[in-house]
Amino acid sequence: MAGRKQFDIATALDAAMIQFWRAGYADTSVDDLSRATGLNRSSIYSSLGDKDTLFTRCLERYATRYGDKYDAALSGAADRPLAAVRAFFDITLERIADPGLPDGCLVAQTVMATPVLSPGVAARAREAIGLQHTRLRTALKAGRLRDETAESFATHLAAVNQSLAVMSRAGTSTEQLRAVVDVTLDALARALGAGGTDA
Repeated sequence: MAGRKQFDIATALDAAMIQFWRAGYADTSVDDLSRATGLNRSSIYSSLGDKDTLFTRCLERYATRYGDKYDAALSGAADRPLAAVRAFFDITLERIADPGLPDGCLVAQTVMATPVLSPGVAARAREAIGLQHTRLRTALKAGRLRDETAESFATHLAAVNQSLAVMSRAGTSTEQLRAVVDVTLDALARALGAGGTDA
């Protein structure tokens, strides 16, 4: 029975995450969450928490799911930094192209909605954005970019990655998004091949 409950909670969290992702925090009501998860209001509160708690759990679930994929993509940066960053962007582009998922990025949407969020939720969203910058900077330094160059490119790559999610919501095609990535990778390739490395 415990295993069955865990499965049900995981399924409900995924359904709630998709609802928040599609509509945003402010435009998602507890009734919307009830319809999405198949749970009544009292079951949501008792099993998943209030709206803020549930949203935070969904945000953590999203950040962990895609964070693990980003980490795996960047794990080869020491040997092949450009290929690792391309793989990083491929995670985002594949997520955007998946017809079973909402457009955009739950973290980016959450940060943009900061004025209507509780301080705790807003802080967690900013932390998730910061973590993406940190993982990119670590990967670029492993790829032997100098500290200052790695910092600049980490900021740029994180910004481009978030902009892909925003642009996808505005209807930008996958081909156009890939073109944005290609320009970014060209700039990184030049830095890696020039004086921006410690090698």
